[in-house]
Amino acid sequence: MKQQGLGGVRFESQRFRLLSIVVGCFLISVTFLLSTRPEATVFDTLSPKMAWLEEPRSTPATSAIKTVKSSSSSPRGLGRDFLVDVAPKLGDALGRQPEQSAGEKTETEWVKDTVIIQESSAVAAERAEQEEAEQGHGAGEDATPGATEEVVRDDAVPITAAAITARPAVEPTPTPTTTTRHDQDQLLPMPEGETRKAGGRMMKLQAEPETTEQQQLPTPGRFETPEPERAARDQQPLPPLCDFSDRRSDVCDFTGDIRMDANASSFVVVVDAATAAQSHKVRPYPRKGDQTCMGRVPEITVRTTSSSSTPPPPQCTRTHSVPAVTFSIGGYTGNIFHDFSDVLVPLYNTVHRYRGDVQLVMANVAPWWLVKYDKLLRELSRHAPLDLAAAAAKGETHCFRHAVVSLRAHRELIIERNRSPDGLATPDFTRFIRRALSLPRDAPTRLADGTGRKPRLLIIARHRTRILLNLGDMMRVAEEAGFEAAVSESDVGDSISRVGAEINSADVLLGVHGAGLTNMMFLAPGATMVQVVPWGGLQWIARMDYGDPAEAMGLRYVQYEIGVEESSLKDKYPRGHKIFTDPTSLHKKGFGFMRRTLMDGQNITLDLGRFRGVLQQALGNYLVQ
Repeated sequence: MKQQGLGGVRFESQRFRLLSIVVGCFLISVTFLLSTRPEATVFDTLSPKMAWLEEPRSTPATSAIKTVKSSSSSPRGLGRDFLVDVAPKLGDALGRQPEQSAGEKTETEWVKDTVIIQESSAVAAERAEQEEAEQGHGAGEDATPGATEEVVRDDAVPITAAAITARPAVEPTPTPTTTTRHDQDQLLPMPEGETRKAGGRMMKLQAEPETTEQQQLPTPGRFETPEPERAARDQQPLPPLCDFSDRRSDVCDFTGDIRMDANASSFVVVVDAATAAQSHKVRPYPRKGDQTCMGRVPEITVRTTSSSSTPPPPQCTRTHSVPAVTFSIGGYTGNIFHDFSDVLVPLYNTVHRYRGDVQLVMANVAPWWLVKYDKLLRELSRHAPLDLAAAAAKGETHCFRHAVVSLRAHRELIIERNRSPDGLATPDFTRFIRRALSLPRDAPTRLADGTGRKPRLLIIARHRTRILLNLGDMMRVAEEAGFEAAVSESDVGDSISRVGAEINSADVLLGVHGAGLTNMMFLAPGATMVQVVPWGGLQWIARMDYGDPAEAMGLRYVQYEIGVEESSLKDKYPRGHKIFTDPTSLHKKGFGFMRRTLMDGQNITLDLGRFRGVLQQALGNYLVQ
């Protein structure tokens, strides 16, 4: 029994050693398998396609490279290896991978869809011989000398046979391009043989130079390959034709194949069919916030079209070699203040750069207006003005290479140097006026300069509203103060040359707030302008319309604000009326009320004592320094 017991123990010990050997061999086999084939699986608990992808990488910087061999049944007898980085995206800090949406292919499936690049039969035979010599070299070998690389993104679109084309072995230095699907990722040029990571997934394709047939294969936007055809198909953005940001005027300024269809009151810019279309409507007069005024100004259309459009663009009846500047002389023109502030000053600011070589196109043409300002218009343009309505009646289409619709206006009677396209300022305009009208004086009279001349005071007389009731007494006081006093009674129908010469002869110009003060622009720099401001809290509008412009012109400005006793309103309203106690509150009733009551509703009798003080102040300006 004892021998039998010892025999059993010996048998069990042999079985244990045998089992240990078997288990050891199994573990060695598994270890070898995992070290040489990272994608191999030990237990078939996961899908064969997904098992190795579920394991987080121990070293994120290491890429798993898989060799995809060409099958013998591939078209045209291809035989070749492709090196494909099929490593999954890095997971979170714990190594977890993001969940996969329904219907989305796995990483291994992207490898299955990799295309086999076509080669000639001679190259295929050579490749077959190379494969036999390269057996057992692993998946990470370098490409055959001379082969080039194509790096493509593997984002969310399967790779198809039509999606990949091979690049030639020798090519110009590539330029960076940007994928159309993920603009934040850019593929930059890489040294030959280097593989670039793209979101943790990458393909490295080794290929022979592409054939003509392969070059014509369509390339989806997901691949970083240049496509000149795509750039040609894209719509080319055209800079905006019009600027609507200014508070006074909307201005369109454009260059190209421009056709002015006078009958349709439109400027048509003929562009390429791929260019994005534009269409704008503007009223070419610089008071866009005034609905009453702008209702008197025609609307002009500025739009683009292509030569192949239906209907086609209008055909030219006359072609001009100079640019066009289009504006309206409707609105409030006919009043000298608006003639200058709304048209002549901004027109000078707009066309000065063309040095007279410009075609003026006018809407709302009034023949008397053209006659009155003929000398100024001739200085601004060497070409006869084009009447838009007359051209429309003849069915004309005028063509230009450059056009501006509407005028660049700043403040009332002012050109601001920092906003002017040519760096102009108000003194440039007044200098232009004096030159155009041949006005002789560029400086006022100086006292005690040896000539014995007195400074000349010119008072602008009004005959309907805001009349100076004691004008005769004012003249006498001015003479006593040492001035040569005179009265200007110019009418709206007088020629601008005659009015300009009269005003230019004065050293001091005095008048009640109103359009007649616009004539101050004919004064010599350094002269004095005195504005008499009626009662009613009108200081702000007096300063805006004439005070600020006078100073911008280089004139000495004096603002004389009358008191209640100098206004005829004292004879119309009781002294406790709001028109005396709180006149600015009445401004809320609108400009119409202000004009009827505070401007046209009163006349003025100046306080001669105050007037003498103003004269002495003005006289001091002409003492020789």
